[in-house]
Amino acid sequence: MLKQLSTLTAGLLMALAAGAAPTVDMTTSLGRITIELNAEKAPKTVEAFLDNARRGFYDGTVFHRVIDGFMIQGGGFSPAMEEKKTLTPALQNEAANGLKNERGTVAMARTQDPHSARAQFFINLKDNDFLNHQSPDPRGYGYAVFGKVTSGMDVVDKIAKVPTGNAGPHQNVPTTPVVIQSVKIISEK
Repeated sequence: MLKQLSTLTAGLLMALAAGAAPTVDMTTSLGRITIELNAEKAPKTVEAFLDNARRGFYDGTVFHRVIDGFMIQGGGFSPAMEEKKTLTPALQNEAANGLKNERGTVAMARTQDPHSARAQFFINLKDNDFLNHQSPDPRGYGYAVFGKVTSGMDVVDKIAKVPTGNAGPHQNVPTTPVVIQSVKIISEK
């Protein structure tokens, strides 16, 4: 009976692991954030993010734009505010995937061109409905949500409260860098 129970438990654990979403652990200078990625709704974006994590692209970058009550943005600049060269080609914007820019969700940062996202991302500090996909034109395309914070929202909120200022042409830059020390893949499926 015990052997059957052990076999059943192992089978259930394997089934749960097989259905698990890709997950990453982001270690920052202010604590750890765990992010579950939605490869079903944003497959190209998740693959690009995971590829950047595998290559160590995010390691040593900073949260370079922090606006309390809005979002924290990172993944593209060094602590000296030098932009990091990315190998990721511009992504087709997956903002029409039905996922919303709600508190704790992770979305791709981009320029005014809806299809310009490469590596930078942001974590929403509140529900930001105006960032959601509204229409296929450039003004209404929105920002592609591809994941959500499952642990460490207290760290995200701590980052949101750091003092900020200007650094060259950049605004809302933490006066003491908040470094992304590493982004490690916990599971890819």
